[in-house]
Amino acid sequence: MGTTVDTVEIYPTGDALMQAAAQRFAACAEAAIQAAGRFVVALSGGSTPKRLYALLATEPYAGRVQWSRVHVFWGDERCVPPDDPASNYRTAREALLSRVPVPEGNVHRMRGEDDPGSAAAAYERELREIFVTPDGPPACTPARRFDLVLLGMGDNGHTASLFPGTPAVRETERWVMAQCVNAVSMWRVTLTPVIINSAAEVTFLVSGGEKAGMLRRVLKGPNMPDALPAQAIAPGHGRLRWLVDATAAADLERSCDDITGRDLQPGRIPARRR
Repeated sequence: MGTTVDTVEIYPTGDALMQAAAQRFAACAEAAIQAAGRFVVALSGGSTPKRLYALLATEPYAGRVQWSRVHVFWGDERCVPPDDPASNYRTAREALLSRVPVPEGNVHRMRGEDDPGSAAAAYERELREIFVTPDGPPACTPARRFDLVLLGMGDNGHTASLFPGTPAVRETERWVMAQCVNAVSMWRVTLTPVIINSAAEVTFLVSGGEKAGMLRRVLKGPNMPDALPAQAIAPGHGRLRWLVDATAAADLERSCDDITGRDLQPGRIPARRR
């Protein structure tokens, strides 16, 4: 059980991509709440997810989600105060969380204003508490893992704050790490593949022609997770989805009709089995 299924779904426009992502978010929330009484999601930063969050705050999606049963975490955060324009928390708060009835106690932000190492350790403790896993590896069972992790992909192949050549890409024990990312000259706090790969579902959202070459390398190229950290994401007992628009998919060999909903066999780190 728990075989990872890699599916790539291609949509003709960015708007169609956002509609599909919003549908997927609402469906995941409904299923998780029905099964376990709550929905635990990790949000992504970046411009593409911001469009999704704004859509989720409108009907019909806002009305489909029982927001009182949603717990919101983040995949990564810049080490800035929560009101800084660069804050992933601020982006999600302004686009979504201030516009839907999520209880304040259900919003679990990374404290980017604190010492990075302390913020990472505190976030891991918070995750372990909500997933009832005081030590050891994450569980891969309902109510003890993320129901959904949303991720983006940078044009250098990074995802969350897993950047090429950084230690968090190969981490095998810690769920959360702080690292100084030389590529952006900034400290970041990020979830590691250890906890991301235990999720019930991980969904990448990729939009724009500037990502086309990198998307092809990540999905169809050789296994080089240190250089292409998005390849480190391979849920061991869950589903991996790539939702992309046609411009981002332009360098994939097969046509949209041929590839939509089909399994791909990209090179990547083997999924962790627990």
